[in-house]
Amino acid sequence: MAHEHHHPHHHHGSDVGETRLIWALLVNVLLTVVQIVGGIVSGSLALVADALHNLSDAGSLGVALVARRIAKRPADALRTFGYQRAELIGALINLTALILIGLYLIYEAIIRFFNPEPIEGWLVVYVGGFALLVDVVTAMLTYAMSKHSLNIRAAFLHNVADALGSVAVIVAGSLILLYGWTIADLICTLLIAAYVLWHGWSEIKHTIRILMQSTPLDIDLAELIHTLENEEGVRSLHHVHVWDIDEQRRSLEAHVVIDPEDAGKIETIKQRIKQRLADRYQVRHSTLEFELEMPDSAQVCLVEPCHDGVCGPLRPEYEQDGKHAHAHRSSRPLLLVLSLLSVLTGLGLRWHAVGGNWRQWLVSMQAPHGWHTNEWIAYALAAVFLSAFFFAGGKDTK
Repeated sequence: MAHEHHHPHHHHGSDVGETRLIWALLVNVLLTVVQIVGGIVSGSLALVADALHNLSDAGSLGVALVARRIAKRPADALRTFGYQRAELIGALINLTALILIGLYLIYEAIIRFFNPEPIEGWLVVYVGGFALLVDVVTAMLTYAMSKHSLNIRAAFLHNVADALGSVAVIVAGSLILLYGWTIADLICTLLIAAYVLWHGWSEIKHTIRILMQSTPLDIDLAELIHTLENEEGVRSLHHVHVWDIDEQRRSLEAHVVIDPEDAGKIETIKQRIKQRLADRYQVRHSTLEFELEMPDSAQVCLVEPCHDGVCGPLRPEYEQDGKHAHAHRSSRPLLLVLSLLSVLTGLGLRWHAVGGNWRQWLVSMQAPHGWHTNEWIAYALAAVFLSAFFFAGGKDTK
């Protein structure tokens, strides 16, 4: 069996970079506190919405800072690939919280629409202006590092988008002052919530793909197999798996079938395959097991150093790919139906709990703290089915 194990240990910048991250984290925490206080005093839900979003930004910066230090630890016998995925786990937690915050903001915006409260426009403008200043400072602190790190670049873009959100808050306060349009606060809240949900969902899909060891989005597995099978000396490939180890590294394992007369050229064939993987697919960590094709086309012999060949049947694994893909696509409507049924079940349970009274049902829907456990379970199942629906859609568009 041929192996190639490359475990690069990246040191993610100097202490100066970590100091900048710490300052960026501190100013975001300060901004969050100021916005929450300002939102409560002024009655502006948009300020509270932007504050919660900035709190998630501070959490993301904290995760980046911790992961930056953990990533410096070398691989060991317990974690042979190193500690890079700690950052992905932290990102998954932060993004999940971000999505929940977005949903909560929509809920609060709807409740505020039916129960409006007075808003102090000038305070909204002042705090929004301060938020814009902090967002610009944070972006400046992370800009240099964003050129060399995908995660820091994501944090940088996050702050640029937050600056746009702060502009939206300032616009809402100005409209309230000039024209008394209190609904502008509601619209800004919904826009911020929409951005939070869009950003959280788009990022969490990529994180889940890596943690689930999915085939990278830019690699067509069938095309990769076809390319490698066209390499000189290669008869066929099977048991092919390719996945992202982390954001920077990819891995592949495969069984390579060659002619018996090419047994002495295994090292040459192996190096040619690895070069192709590195140049075309950016795969620099691969494990290849070579097999000899016997005269009987249904048999192969495993090539093991210092041992006789061990023969067995050759069973290609990808001849059913079309059927599997069709089955995968056909599951999406079922997931959507299950999600809708779960939502209807939750609504029906609430209807039953209030004895079928329409007015009481509307009022109780605005007080989720009074909902029963089985209702929360129904909505949780709806969220799970809907997440699976969108995740399946992401795989279909690969």
